[in-house]
Formats: sequence, structure tokens, C-alpha cells
Amino acid sequence: MAQLSFFDFENTLTEKKSRKAEFLETLDKLVPWTELLSLIAPFYPKVPIGSGRHPYPLESMLRIYLMQLCYDLSDPMMENELIDSMSMRRFARLGGLDKPTPDESTILHFRHLLEKHGIGSQVFEQINAHLLKAGVRISKGTIVDATIIEAPCSVKNKTKSRDPEMKHGKKGNQYHFGIKAHIGVDANSGIVHSVAVTGANVADITMADELVRKEDEVIFVDAGFQGLEKHEKMKGKTVLVAMRPGKRKQLEKGTIEARFEYCKAQIRAKVEHPFHWIKCVFKYRKVRFRGLYKNTERIRFMFGLINLCKYKDLLLKVGG
Repeated sequence: MAQLSFFDFENTLTEKKSRKAEFLETLDKLVPWTELLSLIAPFYPKVPIGSGRHPYPLESMLRIYLMQLCYDLSDPMMENELIDSMSMRRFARLGGLDKPTPDESTILHFRHLLEKHGIGSQVFEQINAHLLKAGVRISKGTIVDATIIEAPCSVKNKTKSRDPEMKHGKKGNQYHFGIKAHIGVDANSGIVHSVAVTGANVADITMADELVRKEDEVIFVDAGFQGLEKHEKMKGKTVLVAMRPGKRKQLEKGTIEARFEYCKAQIRAKVEHPFHWIKCVFKYRKVRFRGLYKNTERIRFMFGLINLCKYKDLLLKVGG
């Protein structure tokens, strides 16, 4: 066991921990660090043999990136938090304030490294495999849904234009400019197993085929997926589409049809939990980057973290 520094010793004397410190301590126990570091290590700069500048430890940079996702921090904001927040420094294993702190350029270069090699998508798959090993049970049913994430619509920038890959989409009677995150969620465990990101103008039903697994037998969707059962890939599968709200209100309470719609709604509610996490807990309500690829890598990484947090009790029970 490593010897405690004065910085670590002072932190052990505090009687009460902040909510941030408690969350980061729990996250430290949930993340499969060995597996994730092995994905990035082949692409991370090696320690130079001569007198060149040594890179920061890979684990510290990965921990910093995870905090960026969890708290929706930009690169300059992340640097400031590492200077001010002792709980974040402890999580990143940077030591006391007398130790060097990665600046915003270093944090930016590490993020670009992850985006260049598609690490976000690999982490998403690795975390799901980790959960299966921990004992999470997967069913043969999938819930499909999508949500819109806004993008800046202002043209007050260097290029005097909007992001060409962001599109306008209509939800209800209101138009939104940004991207749309389509997900497929296991009907039993609630784990996000498929993620696709498009412009906000893409209809939900057109992406359903990419989100459904081959072994799925039952598909749960809302009223916006009318006609999904006619798709070629849906042959041999049971597609349960929610009744439109106007028709559902006309059903008499207590009838078999009303109870059936209620049961379908209870199952479909599981697909809203990841959206609650990504928008309300992680505060990711507006995209930070231009282009679909960067945002897709970020979103897949975030859904992997959401899957970990969902099965916190199980992972802590089996030892992380």
C-alpha cells in the first residue's frame, strides 16, 4: 500500500464529506479502470527516454475526463476546478496544490486523442461487457426511444454560420435545433445497449432498425413509431406500439385494454431513466462540440457511465 502524503492525511481528518466527494468516491469503485486504461494505453504518449517533457499519468487524465462528463465542464472550467476542488484533485490523484496541474491545453489534447481513436464507443461496449460479467441479466426485449439535445443556433462566431451537421426538428408544436440521441434499452435490466446520434430532423422510426438486437423478440415503442411492425427487420418480432394519447383517454378505467396500455407504459418508462441521467444529473442539455462524430463519442461514453451508476449496488456488492 502506498504511503499517505500530508495532503491525503489532511483529507482523512474531515468529519463530513461533500456530495461531490461522496459521488466521486463511489464512481472510483464502480469504474473498471484496468479495462478502460488498456483501451487507451496503446495510443497514449510514452515516457521519453531523454530529458523530454513527461506526460501526465494516463489514469489521472482519464479520471479528469470522467469528471468533465459527469459535471459537464469545458476544458478551462475543468482546469479551474482542479485548482479549487480538493475532492476533484483527490479523485484525479494529482496530490496537493504544490503538485503540477494539467492545463486546459493538456486536457483538450487528451480529449482529442480519445475522439481520434473512437475510445468512447469502445468504452461503452467494454462497460456493458463488464456488467454482464458482474451478473446483470439481459432479456430478449428492447425499448426504443430518442431525445433532442440542443445546439447553439447563433451565428455570432468566427465562421458566421451554424453547424451544418445540426438540424431543426419539431417536437410537439416547437422546433429545436441540434442533434437527436437514439437509444435501445434492455426491457429487463434497463441497460442502454445501442446508441445512435443523428440530426434533430431524423424521424425516430427510421433509426429503430439499428437499435434492435437480432435476438430481440419483443419491441416496446411509443406512439411515434406507428407502422414499425411493417419494417423488414421486424419480421418475426412482436412490436408493441403505445396507443395515441387521444385514444387512450377515451378508454374506460379498469378495462383489459386500459390495463394493457398501463403495463406497456410501465415497461417503456425504463427508457426515460437514461435520458433523466444525461440531462438532469450530468446536465448535458446542450452540445459542446461541432459535428456529429465528437458528440457521438461523448454521448456513448456518458451512457456507459450511466449503466455503471444504474447498477451501483450490484457492482459494490461484487467488489467493483
